[in-house]
Amino acid sequence: MREALVLGIGNVLWADEGFGVRCVEALAADWSLPDSVGLLDGGTQGLYLLPQVQEARRLLVFDAIDFGLVPGTLQVLEGDRVPSFMGAKKMSLHQTGFQEVLAAAQLSGRAPSELVLIGVQPVELEDFGGSLRPAVRAQIPHAIGIALARLAGWGFATRRRDRRSITADPLGLVRYEAERPTEAEAFRHGDARFFARRG
Repeated sequence: MREALVLGIGNVLWADEGFGVRCVEALAADWSLPDSVGLLDGGTQGLYLLPQVQEARRLLVFDAIDFGLVPGTLQVLEGDRVPSFMGAKKMSLHQTGFQEVLAAAQLSGRAPSELVLIGVQPVELEDFGGSLRPAVRAQIPHAIGIALARLAGWGFATRRRDRRSITADPLGLVRYEAERPTEAEAFRHGDARFFARRG
């Protein structure tokens, strides 16, 4: 069993859907965690995350969730309240899939004993190739602060370290933002950087 798992889920290609992944990216960049604490970019893997969840005694999840709150609002949920929110609105396939992951872990008798969700109310989702909106991006340091406090409460010591990246450079937040086309140039049905050229 792994003592704890910090998991970010979401899709960086759909604006605020990338919040969970960007939180894990930022946490890994600036903080060193004990070997007993795993850190995982779960992306949109859905049920493929089941073995990771079953192996964790404690699970902390970052995600963008429709809480019905003011866009950009952070919300922390624990225990039995987490699955009900993760399935409240199907914003993307990974959320329904992760609700199923939690249910499957419970049915197998190998669910985490403690479960925490750090979620943000998205501003915008329907922007393929877009990145986090400012109100959501501004919450990343606060979300990480909450996560670090929870890890400390669970007895895990963390320490700040020299910044490093776990993300492939083209998808790293800084480069991704720098190469994003302007509103006038952007193809609103997608980002041309992700379409293969023909001919």
